[in-house]
Amino acid sequence: MASTSTSLIPLRGHGRKASFSSSPAKTALKKALRFSFSSRSSVVICVKSSSGAVKYNEVVFDEEMDKIRRLQNGSDVRGVALEGEKGRTVDLTPPAVEAIAESFGEWIIKALEKDRGRSVEDVTVSLGKDPRISGASLSVAVFAGLARAGCLTFDMGLATTPACFMSTLLPPFAYDASIMMTASHLPYTRNGLKFFTKKGGLTSPEVEEICDKAARKYANRLTKVSTMLNSPPKKVDFMRAYAKHLRDIIKERVNHPIHYDTPLKGFQIIVNAGNGSGGFFTWDVLDQLGADTFGSLHLNPDGMFPNHIPNPEDKTAMALTRAAVLENTADLGIVFDTDVDRSGVVDNNGNPINGDKLIALMSAVVLKEHPGTTIVTDARTSMELTRFITDRGGHHCLYRVGYRNVINKGVHLNQDGVETHLMMETSGHGALKENYFLDDGRKYTSWAYIVVKIIIKMVRMRLEGSDEGIGSLIKDLEEPFESIELRMNIISEPRYAKARGREVIEAFRSYIEEGQLKGWELDACGDCWVSEGCLVDSNDSPAAIDAHMYRAKVSNEKNEEIGWVHIRQSIHNPNIAINMQSSVPGGCQLMTKVFRDKFLLASGMDKILDFSQVDKYAKLGKMG
Repeated sequence: MASTSTSLIPLRGHGRKASFSSSPAKTALKKALRFSFSSRSSVVICVKSSSGAVKYNEVVFDEEMDKIRRLQNGSDVRGVALEGEKGRTVDLTPPAVEAIAESFGEWIIKALEKDRGRSVEDVTVSLGKDPRISGASLSVAVFAGLARAGCLTFDMGLATTPACFMSTLLPPFAYDASIMMTASHLPYTRNGLKFFTKKGGLTSPEVEEICDKAARKYANRLTKVSTMLNSPPKKVDFMRAYAKHLRDIIKERVNHPIHYDTPLKGFQIIVNAGNGSGGFFTWDVLDQLGADTFGSLHLNPDGMFPNHIPNPEDKTAMALTRAAVLENTADLGIVFDTDVDRSGVVDNNGNPINGDKLIALMSAVVLKEHPGTTIVTDARTSMELTRFITDRGGHHCLYRVGYRNVINKGVHLNQDGVETHLMMETSGHGALKENYFLDDGRKYTSWAYIVVKIIIKMVRMRLEGSDEGIGSLIKDLEEPFESIELRMNIISEPRYAKARGREVIEAFRSYIEEGQLKGWELDACGDCWVSEGCLVDSNDSPAAIDAHMYRAKVSNEKNEEIGWVHIRQSIHNPNIAINMQSSVPGGCQLMTKVFRDKFLLASGMDKILDFSQVDKYAKLGKMG
């Protein structure tokens, strides 16, 4: 029989309902630090030999299982697919990918059977990928795993994340599910998987369930990835249909009175695809609609990303796009990330628009169309953005960091009767509630649609007689006086980093609630009017969370609010991220000193964290 020993299992919490006991924070923290992290689990696997004799071999496989579980990255899967990163070993291997794909296929089949109340056959799943050089070998593993699960597979080739989602909806394709193989803006050595059904992207708990099943398959499987498929994937040209879909939206929404089919005639638009999957938007969308795209950058797919990180937040990407816009006196610049699920823009004056500015721009557009609507963002956005939204009659709901969290909050608000038309994270991820092309109003458009909305607005402004660019819509948006992001690495084996990170976050909450940080108060909703709260779900069935986080508003000795501090567990790496914004000079450095002295040092966090970056900023007031 199997022998087991107890190991630390992190408890799943739901915002404020996940907390220490009623004992003081320091006592709770000391108890947490006494947990043993050295225990292991083992099982006995029965193996039948060719002679028919049964041999029992005790195999310790919890570490092999943890390798798969650690590939979960919130609602995605990400890992190292190629050698080349110092200090990192390859963990996203073909056998790992096959096990995950098989578990996803089984999950889809089970979900469809539950929805339909009967067994299902011929379940269809599409796969798209960005140009990473590991994509070919890992694609074979995906198709092998889906085949093991009994799914029919369709190969979309080079594609985008929004296209993969739309392949589950647009006829005649309308697959039951889709997988996008990408690691977004991460280096060429990385890769990953994003999962979609007709309802949208999977949630973190759903991906955790899939990875848990895959971990067991991976640890027990004695065979390698199948390279011979009984039913090879069928190649499909979905991107052609997807591009036409985007063109049709622009033509219909602009409804140009003179040249309906070429509404972008007379506009010059620069695209920086970063050698990712976004080049199609230039050739198959903008050019076809009459735009001049001369001066566009890095359109050809190249999985080594030789020019710069394909990321709208990357300074090089934005600087090159800005220079191209100014050199060509273009009307608009667009920066895509690798898989085109995030974007940033540059206006006709060369002003970069990303982060809070991009959210403000989209808010201005959406609030014109839907006065009074709610806009959901993550809780790192500025107080100035909140004022921008409320000054235009909108409502601002701040929620947890993580694009899937932000989008799901908008979905839930609409289900509860709170009209919510825009959900955006500061990283550039976003979604809009639209109904131009679907059969019902419950669906949400994919993230690439944000760029489409901006283009439509730009053309409409000119048709209305304005000679100003889209940047004029946010000219009264103020910026925070100070803003800083700091990181603290968690000192732990990777398998225990998540549990230790949670201990830090919950200790921070306890310190504030017990009044040990004078002038600091947990900020449940900021200026948000939604009664359920923003950083937590306080209803009877709170949503599961992928990482713990809290935001605190900070006041001085005169009880004047000077800024806020947001602390969260990273779902990408074993560290704690701290974001701060202040409305007074030196405010961020002051809050950092209090955070270091009154919390980190006072609680003995040096046993868990490397906070050298925090210490340096507290002393110097700058990163260098």
